[in-house]
Amino acid sequence: MLRLCFLILCLASPAAAQNASPGPFASFEQASKSILGDPHDLAIGPDGRLYVADKLNARIAVLDPESLELLESLGEGFLPGVRDVSFGPNGEVALAVTGASAVAIYESLDVLAAPPDIGFSAPNTEGALYHSSGHVYAMASGIGVLAKFEGLEFVHAVEGHIGAHDVAEGPDGSIWVADNRLRRLVRYSPDLEQLQVIDAAKFGFLGPRYLDVTNAGFLAVADQDAHRILLIDPDGPDGGTLLGVLGDGSPGLGPNKFDDPEGVAVDGNRYFISDSDNNRIVRYSVVIN
Repeated sequence: MLRLCFLILCLASPAAAQNASPGPFASFEQASKSILGDPHDLAIGPDGRLYVADKLNARIAVLDPESLELLESLGEGFLPGVRDVSFGPNGEVALAVTGASAVAIYESLDVLAAPPDIGFSAPNTEGALYHSSGHVYAMASGIGVLAKFEGLEFVHAVEGHIGAHDVAEGPDGSIWVADNRLRRLVRYSPDLEQLQVIDAAKFGFLGPRYLDVTNAGFLAVADQDAHRILLIDPDGPDGGTLLGVLGDGSPGLGPNKFDDPEGVAVDGNRYFISDSDNNRIVRYSVVIN
């Protein structure tokens, strides 16, 4: 029922749809201070706090999701070019440490300041996913490979994703890849069987980097080069439906403006976005009566 109501609210009538693109799907609420260094992907941790891959500061920045104030830094100086953070089913942490061409695995947040428990090579890795199954998926962007690991053991891989970025899990366990260079999104089963490709021109992808998936299965996508955040129903007709857009397509600073946004984290009706070239995090929300 919630999915149906959301679609009714977001989709214009046929007559209006011919004359206008979908509008914003959420409203600006708050922005952090510009204290980060090209923040990339981000995630809500098991403790409810916001964890940001703070690339140029080589750390994980921990923010209060309400005030967006910086609470602490983890691994500072030891995570060169870190771009992605993902939490496992039991509080484990996987980090895409691009400067080291590796994925680092920690048993919990408590030990993130220490050397990782395990890690594996992933050339020029941009994305890491700690899947609900306990497997880890890594996007080795330098060689275009999406690889599946169980502990330290390589399980399987698929090729064809040179320069791709994020790896994100849907509510059904499927895996979404933000394939930046080819301007598309690709969906895989947990066994890496390709299920779907979203590359329709109607979405206007210029450089999708990172994404998150809502509980309803909608994709919130940071299309960096277009300075926009897109909300897409992948099960919509004709290859998916564009439900709404944040950003007007040009770089800027202020409500409904972004400069090269990289990451998105969804928490209920709230969207946390890495406004990367503005070196800040912004929060948007959908008002629910």
